[in-house]
Amino acid sequence: MPQRRPSLEKWRNRNLYYYRDVENYYRFLVRPNATVLEVGSGLGYLLEAVEPEAGWGIDLSPEAVEFAQKRFPHINFSVQDAEEMDVGRSFDYILLANTVSYIQDVQKAFRRIYQTCDASTRLILTFHNPAWEPILHFATLIRQRMPLPPLNWLSFQDIENLLNLAGFEVIYHHKRLLLPKYVPLLSNLVNRYLAPLPLLNRLCLNEAIVARRRPEAIAQTQVKSMTCSVIIPARNEAGNIENCVTRMPRMGRHTEIIFVEGHSQDNTWEEIQRVQAKYRNDWDIKICQQTGRGKGNAVRQGFDMARGDVLMILDSDLTVRPEDLVYFYEAIASGYCEMANGCRLIYPVPKTAMPLINRLANRFFAWLLSYLLNTRIKDSLCGTKAISRENYQRLANNRSYFGDFDPFGDFDLLFGAAKLSLKIKDIPVRYYPREYGQSNIQHIKEGLNLLKMCLFAAKKIKFQ
Repeated sequence: MPQRRPSLEKWRNRNLYYYRDVENYYRFLVRPNATVLEVGSGLGYLLEAVEPEAGWGIDLSPEAVEFAQKRFPHINFSVQDAEEMDVGRSFDYILLANTVSYIQDVQKAFRRIYQTCDASTRLILTFHNPAWEPILHFATLIRQRMPLPPLNWLSFQDIENLLNLAGFEVIYHHKRLLLPKYVPLLSNLVNRYLAPLPLLNRLCLNEAIVARRRPEAIAQTQVKSMTCSVIIPARNEAGNIENCVTRMPRMGRHTEIIFVEGHSQDNTWEEIQRVQAKYRNDWDIKICQQTGRGKGNAVRQGFDMARGDVLMILDSDLTVRPEDLVYFYEAIASGYCEMANGCRLIYPVPKTAMPLINRLANRFFAWLLSYLLNTRIKDSLCGTKAISRENYQRLANNRSYFGDFDPFGDFDLLFGAAKLSLKIKDIPVRYYPREYGQSNIQHIKEGLNLLKMCLFAAKKIKFQ
């Protein structure tokens, strides 16, 4: 979000100890006389501090860019969005000092940054430890920190995952700065001698990542040559059906859409038929009415109809954008992972989309699933998932190990993937309030079902 230059200057001077520490840290990491790009360059002090041979800063704020260009005329500054930036060359270093907290679509920005990297480029980014979120909110309330818009409170694992999805690999991770305010004698003692200690280091405010382009780049030829099937279970979602088609991205060589209608009480089935007829010349749309009950049955019926190389689930309430499915497709088609799990808890979530009780339940089940699956899952209840048809067939053939115990379809895929030792990864998505209809979820009943399934899986996986 653009900030006026006088406001930025005021808060920088008030927290000069913190900013100087950040600048010293980047200066330590960046070799002198290098070519450097800073994304989110603000007033330009950090870019000047690393003493580049050729420097370029981009920022959304025209006021900040104007100030930086006047103060540091030997460095190039321009107004650009990280998600759409075009600098036309590569750099030795690319810096993001807490910039990931403000970016709307971090994965898209990392992909743009990827285009400015060569094999030797080092991407250096710093961000705040999420454990400090309540402390920093309190600091804002007592006017010790600049008021800010809603931020992305990303953990190291979140950012590492986003970097991997964009073609990077992390080669270094570090934390520093236990006491960010200057207290004579105490600050230097704490930050220099105590902050590096293993236990205390986990509590530090700033985290830093150094990354590079992953040597094995995504095989674009393979990604483009594969086909895709999107399964859309639909029950009482008549108002969303057409948008499922008009907002669908085209993925790979061919994309088919499969609607599975689930005993709706509105005109969902009639709307599915109408949309199929309307778009039959533009899209490969298959439709059916499910023979059983529950989303899990609908998902399995849709997967059985699918002919694509990559199989995906999209909930018809469109709380997850169809446009984000391209990330799932590429994650599976490129071999980055073998089971792509949608994660809604990385970007800010509107309270109207996910009430507090839902969020708490999600956190609990995510922790429980991570323990059971021996892999970190941050969002256990997102309905958007993807898997290759080959691996799904293996999973289906092995379903007898757990049995047909999942009425939702999500846990069947997660537990089945874990049993087959498939690589599971979170795919970050933004989560929006539904615009049509009401949720079909019965929270207490389905929460008990989820707990029952987890206990059953614990017996089969952990305590067999």
